[in-house]
Amino acid sequence: MTISTLQPDSYCSAKDVFNVQMPWEIPYFSMAEEHVPVKDPHFHFVESATRAILMGFAQNRRVYVYGPHGSGKSSHIEQVAAQLNWPCIRINLDGHITRADLIGRDMVVIRDGKQVTEFVPGMLVWAMQRPIALILDEYDAGRPDVMFVIQRVLETQGKLTLLDQNQVITPHPSFRLFVTANTAGQGDASGLYVGTQALNQAQLDRWHVTTELGYMTDKAETELLQRKLSELPAEQVQCMVTCAGLLRQAFAQGDLTTLISLRTLIAWGENSLLLNDPHEAMRLSFFNRCDEVERPLVSEIYQRCFDVELI
Repeated sequence: MTISTLQPDSYCSAKDVFNVQMPWEIPYFSMAEEHVPVKDPHFHFVESATRAILMGFAQNRRVYVYGPHGSGKSSHIEQVAAQLNWPCIRINLDGHITRADLIGRDMVVIRDGKQVTEFVPGMLVWAMQRPIALILDEYDAGRPDVMFVIQRVLETQGKLTLLDQNQVITPHPSFRLFVTANTAGQGDASGLYVGTQALNQAQLDRWHVTTELGYMTDKAETELLQRKLSELPAEQVQCMVTCAGLLRQAFAQGDLTTLISLRTLIAWGENSLLLNDPHEAMRLSFFNRCDEVERPLVSEIYQRCFDVELI
């Protein structure tokens, strides 16, 4: 059986699998194939984001997830897909991704030992014809011509017309579309996310579900680190989470221009295990990329938590 012929063949309870309450059961694949993400047994599902993502998978809603970097936006979608055995791929919409990359282009290929020119579908067209959950990362940094291609898929039936091929692509019944972004589509005034732009309001209006995913609470981050990095001493984990919280407060007050993310927090813990030195791990994971003018403040906050100076 090829991937294009696969369909969800079972149903599960959202409460049992994700510990969230939904008014309907969630379809899933009983067998996993090569495009299914690897399950993370330590992953923490945030209820609000998980509910929104499940609406995408179960009810074929187009879902827009935004929030600060390293908060787990793409990981949330991937881990929901992993639990459902739903094939999933990610595309980063950086400035190098063009319309042709998504739609396809004519290319010279070898057929029966001869060179022939034929149309090779792009990643969007390929995914639409299969039971794939497609995640478009950095959506608010995409090129305008790419944005308008995606807008056509957001219409009611989601069909995509290939003018050059005189062909209309009808989405597979189990094709799902998600995007992640650092902003809600209104642009970035903080200067933190260079390259982001305000999105077309007509396009934003076509997303069925929009949800924000911020950083976890101190309690949730502590529990996650303890599960994911069980070799770290509990006291050190608590100090790391407290330090990260204080650094984020300083950022929110405008005293710091560098934000410590959950991704950085996990990298700090991993480096700490590798070096057996949480202080040097902090320097390598976060401190060294802070502005030199702001490093004394970072060091002061760190000293309050660990009683050790970084400078």
